[in-house]
Order: sequence, then C-alpha cells, then structure tokens
Amino acid sequence: MKKIEWKHLKGLHQLYKSKQTKLKITNNDFINQVILKQKKLIKFKVGNHSIIEASSRFKEYYEQEFLETYEYYNNFFEKSGIENDAKKSFDDEDLKALMFVFYNKEELKKNVTTEKKLSALIYKNQNSKYLSNKLSVKNAVLRILELDEFPEKDPKNNQWRFVVDCLNPKVIVLCENLDCLKVPLEYKNNNIELWYVGGNNTTPLEDISQDKLKLPIYYFCDWDYNGLLIYSNVKQIFRSKGIEVKIILPQTQEIAIEVGVKHHKSKWNDNEFSNLNKNDFSLQEIEFINQLISENKWIEEESLDLIKLLKNDNII
Repeated sequence: MKKIEWKHLKGLHQLYKSKQTKLKITNNDFINQVILKQKKLIKFKVGNHSIIEASSRFKEYYEQEFLETYEYYNNFFEKSGIENDAKKSFDDEDLKALMFVFYNKEELKKNVTTEKKLSALIYKNQNSKYLSNKLSVKNAVLRILELDEFPEKDPKNNQWRFVVDCLNPKVIVLCENLDCLKVPLEYKNNNIELWYVGGNNTTPLEDISQDKLKLPIYYFCDWDYNGLLIYSNVKQIFRSKGIEVKIILPQTQEIAIEVGVKHHKSKWNDNEFSNLNKNDFSLQEIEFINQLISENKWIEEESLDLIKLLKNDNII
C-alpha cells in the first residue's frame, strides 16, 4: 500500500467517491510528496485547509493504484466484524497482522497457542508481550478467533502451514517469514502461491502430498546462517519426495546489513562455509554466501522484492 495506512486509504476513497475529505491524509509522506505536491492530484480547498479536494485526474489514478487494495481491506473489515472507521489505533502492521489472523483463522484455531507465542508469530520485530500491551489489537484477535481468552499453556505442537491460494498458480514460494502472507493481494495477482510453515518448524512439509508439488517450488528467506540452514532442511525434505527446491537469490549485496543489528540473533560461525552444506547451493550462491560471511553481513527477506526477483529470472 505504499506505506499508506487504512485511515489514509479511507480518506483517498472519500476523495474518489465524494471528491473531498476532511480526514488528515497529507500527514502521510507518500500522499503529501507524490499525490499532493508531485502529481497535484489533490489540493486544499481555497479558504478552508481542513478540506482536501480531488482534481479531475484523481479518479483514474485512484482506480489504477488503490481501488483494488481498498476493496480488499474493506472486505476484510466487513467479514471480520471489526469496525473500519478512521479513528482506530491500528497501525499498518496491526492491520496486516489482523488480516493474516482472519484469513488463516481456521488453521490458527486448530492450533490455538498462548498469547505470547501468537504475538511473536505475527509481530516479528516486537517482543512477545506486544498483544498484552495493545489491548485493542488483542481483543480484535480474540474476536476473530472466537475466543474469550488465550490458553495459559500451549495445548498443541503448533504444526502450522499457512497458504495464500490463487486461482492459476505458476509457482509456489515457501516463505521463512510471515510478511508476504500479510499482504497477499499482489502475489495472488501475479499467480504466486505462498506457503509458510513456521521457520524452523518444517515438519508440516513432510506430510504434503505429491499432487500439491507439481509446480516449481522456490524458497524465500533471510540470507543469514539460520535462514540458509533451514533452507537445507527444506531441501532435504523435498529431495526425499523427488522434488527440487531452489532458493531465490538476491540481485545485489548492497542491501546487506551488519549481523549485529538489533533484533537479529543469527550469527555466522568460524567453521568452513559456516558449517552450511555446500551441496545445497550453486556456485553462484556459494560465492554470494561467502561474501556475506567475510563481511559479517546478512540480507533480510523483507528488504527483497519477491515479485521483481521472480520476474527478472523469468519464473513468472
């Protein structure tokens, strides 16, 4: 959504429908810099800057860039029963998390976990007490899952496999992290079926039947020790099924960051190739990994444009 939260998208939709809005949407950088100043598709009403008006060219731009996304989010609110006014304290990450819970609620309900574990699952860069500290989000999650409260202890083994289905998939991409599955619309539109099996928890892959493995399968992950180790595990599981899985290689190392960055716990070790199995990687991938190891850097999955990488390699 070009970093546009629901309250901003709602204001843009009011402009689309009524040609004006009183919502303070220009406090969003993209709307202020691109839509207002660069493209001049909206303007403040003369004599009343509390009202924003749409230009004659705004409708076409909105339909092309935002209408489908608005309808997708609005459909979520209508189906989930969560209020969709612009005053909710949900930020962008909260909304993505709630949508993920809603569209995967049956899988989550089968494996109901503790509040802390669910919080850690859906909020990668927050501590496990995030839901406890944000009551509005916690209550919305409970409502979606039709629960009065989370259990104090884990009753299950949390063997999740979350899937973003699409009508005519060309490729399956296994994601190490949940972020892609939180905003699945553009992946559906590009015929990409996303799977998430829970990082190190790769056990659900062992039970996948052959009829679901007819498409090319790729692995999308952090390029660090833990991510590549999990890839080797995934590769071994599929190899036993006679299926070849390939890793999605970043185009550049310019986006690599220091291993010691906050929230990052995966470290390279001092052994040859950091004790990773070279047989699981191509010569190009080995060279790429060795450079990361030598510079003590890693590449975060979220910094990669999955669709662009797949298109550049003529995969989709």
